[in-house]
Amino acid sequence: MSPVRLTVLYEDNHVLAVFKPAGLPTMGTPGGRPTLWTIAKQYIKERYHKPGNVYLGVVSRLDSPVTGVVLFARTSKAAARLTEQFRARTVEKTYWAIVEGIVEPPVDECIDWVLHDEPSKRMCVVNPLVADARQARLSYRRKDVLDDATLLELELETGRKHQIRVQLAHRHHPIVGDAKYGSHRAFGHGIALHARRVAFDHPVRHERIELQAAVPPSWRALGVVEEG
Repeated sequence: MSPVRLTVLYEDNHVLAVFKPAGLPTMGTPGGRPTLWTIAKQYIKERYHKPGNVYLGVVSRLDSPVTGVVLFARTSKAAARLTEQFRARTVEKTYWAIVEGIVEPPVDECIDWVLHDEPSKRMCVVNPLVADARQARLSYRRKDVLDDATLLELELETGRKHQIRVQLAHRHHPIVGDAKYGSHRAFGHGIALHARRVAFDHPVRHERIELQAAVPPSWRALGVVEEG
């Protein structure tokens, strides 16, 4: 992957919010491979001329093929307070997804129980009585129909691994480009899942912060029109 130029969506002494491109892991890769976290740390180090190691806490993550808003904390106090907001589910997380087929009904809530399947390296929907299964909840509304595909806006209520991807695939509407969960349509780089909006309380000033990330050009090529 070519060098990534960081796109900053919000920045102050406590919080850094950036746009994550497709194909770049948020963090945690072996062998020194670049991640959004390491790139953001280097940005802070250079911008503020900080010697030594730079603290940057990861408070939200996106799968490697997913794009959109990611939040970091610039102090441990901010990290703890933001993490608690995610735990208390007071952070609003809005995603956009383009899925295969026409989704009916146009508005619904999806409630499933999910579990990681080690042999396939995927999440799967299971019976609630299965050991270690965890509840996954999201709601969606249909925004548009695009050539035998549907643009959805989703509100994530829980934060399970691959949650949106597995819940939509379970309903026979895999995210376009997501071959791991059954998509048969190409989508250029990454998959058609985008963390569109995040709203949270500032960890120090306590005012409500709302951030929004524009979709990549690959979305507009499929006919997605952004409001405003």
